[in-house]
Amino acid sequence: MTLASQDNSFDSKGFLKTLTKRPGIYKMLDDRGETIYIGKAKNLKNRVSSYFNNQTASPKQQTMVAKVANIEVTVTHTEGEALLLECQLIKRYKPRYNICLRDDKSFPYIFLSSNQDFPQLTFHRGAKNKRGQYFGPYPSAGAVRESLKLLQKIFPVRQCDDTVFSNRTRPCLQYQIGRCSAPCVGLIDKPDYAQDVASTVMFLEGKGSLLIEQLIAKMEQAASELNYEQAAGYRDQIAKLRTVLEKNFVYGERGDVDIIACATKANIACIQVFFIRNGQHLGNKAFFPKMTEEYDPGAVIQAFIPQYYLDKPVPYELIVSHELEESTLLTEVLARLAKHSVAISCKVRGERSKWLQMALTNAENSLLSKLADKQGIYARFLSLQEELGCKEPPKRLECFDISHTQGNQTVASCVVFDRDGPVKSAYRRFNIEGITGGDDYAAIYQAVSRRFKRLKQGEHEAPDILFIDGGKGQVSVAQKALAELEINDVMIVGVSKGPDRKPGMEKLILVEQEQPIAVTPGASGLLLIQHIRDEAHRFAITGHRQRRGKVAKQSVLEEIAGLGAKRRQVLLKQFGGLQGIGQAGVDALCSVDGISRQLAQRIYDNFHHHDDH
Repeated sequence: MTLASQDNSFDSKGFLKTLTKRPGIYKMLDDRGETIYIGKAKNLKNRVSSYFNNQTASPKQQTMVAKVANIEVTVTHTEGEALLLECQLIKRYKPRYNICLRDDKSFPYIFLSSNQDFPQLTFHRGAKNKRGQYFGPYPSAGAVRESLKLLQKIFPVRQCDDTVFSNRTRPCLQYQIGRCSAPCVGLIDKPDYAQDVASTVMFLEGKGSLLIEQLIAKMEQAASELNYEQAAGYRDQIAKLRTVLEKNFVYGERGDVDIIACATKANIACIQVFFIRNGQHLGNKAFFPKMTEEYDPGAVIQAFIPQYYLDKPVPYELIVSHELEESTLLTEVLARLAKHSVAISCKVRGERSKWLQMALTNAENSLLSKLADKQGIYARFLSLQEELGCKEPPKRLECFDISHTQGNQTVASCVVFDRDGPVKSAYRRFNIEGITGGDDYAAIYQAVSRRFKRLKQGEHEAPDILFIDGGKGQVSVAQKALAELEINDVMIVGVSKGPDRKPGMEKLILVEQEQPIAVTPGASGLLLIQHIRDEAHRFAITGHRQRRGKVAKQSVLEEIAGLGAKRRQVLLKQFGGLQGIGQAGVDALCSVDGISRQLAQRIYDNFHHHDDH
């Protein structure tokens, strides 16, 4: 159901008369047709009417209602269905008056393959379509890698890629440092390897104490059979396991629990989620939901939970730092999503209370750093306004940089900052084709044209200031590119390095000015310019390296007489890539099958006299 009036004054009375009392969601739109708020209701008529009643509507709601030009309504069977639909739409439209969880990557897991004689343990993110067991989810890639590193030290199950595993002729470095039992070259048999795999699974399933009991029994048996070396191996495993368990296990917790704490201040909220799976603490993660108004922590958690768990596994219990208004409805909806019961607890005691307090302290600390950072960045934007003489403080900045090797594989990067800092999702790279090698002017012209053509097509918003890494020539080609697209409301600023290329000595060049503009030494706006310029440079170089990598890898080795494709592959495999070959000595190189001392010397000389190295 929808109602819009032609002159933008919304006819609320006429609309409310026709409104149903059934549950559902309502979408408020402004005069440009943009969704500004999405809400759910048990009774649509009562809920939506409350916004247009000056006695019941809060000042915040009145401000929002003044912008409403249209309301769309979708009726659902139950309030639970309305809550799920509301979350899906909030995630899609990100309305400015809702509390919106910023897009988050899918969670990483530890994966153990099950269709091999010697299963592999590895990091996994994305669809679970491989045969095997998945453990997690973990809060971050760092947390997964930390766990994999720990496991390697205790139970040396292989973590290498299947292609590496099936092509090895001698054990790798992981074997030499005691972190793999080298099943690739038959240094461990299937039953012994299976034992390490079983121990790893027990550990990941949270059966640490039972695992220690089993290892103690094995140690005693090995000692009674006078197999002291094996007994010592078990003893070391037990000691390492105990250390890990003391650090990571949550006393008295045997299940899957998430602890969610929220702190708010000055229109910013921080939510900390602590992950406990199988009684084991897997780490924590901070989230900063986007909100335009000040909300109390309970309301933020209330909005966060359904958006967060919409596409993620839901644990059996959530422990929250503040009372939630609709906790019964939430548990009902989460249980339906998870297909198992879910409890939401607020008042907890003992050990759980300590964990909740720790999550709250983390949320408060993260919030304080974010605030300090945000105020710092805003001050830099104000300083930039002053230095460049803008009418208003700029909101969005873009910076272009060019990277190439002696004119080859040119890559242009475009990075974007707003008042919260870098907006990485808006970064773009452009592979520059069809220009004379090393012609930076042509590269900038092509990159700016391609970027702003997309802006004209409505793919992204316009920056207030466009920074170009370079001087007068670069600025004028950027201006030409914009003029051809009839874009004249973007300020172009060239940032050229000072005489000795020191940070702080940059010169700023504007379109109409012959001379660089005089800037206040030490102005904080300059730090912002350095930051965006360095970020553009970093982003261009990483893109360029990716583009150059394959070409360079081949060419450095291809230049060596007597080194055919087969031996090149063997070398790359044995030394783990080009860098490893470059660091190897002559003796190490000629230990590879088919590489004579003479050829090893040639390879060594090539790497140590090559321009690129």
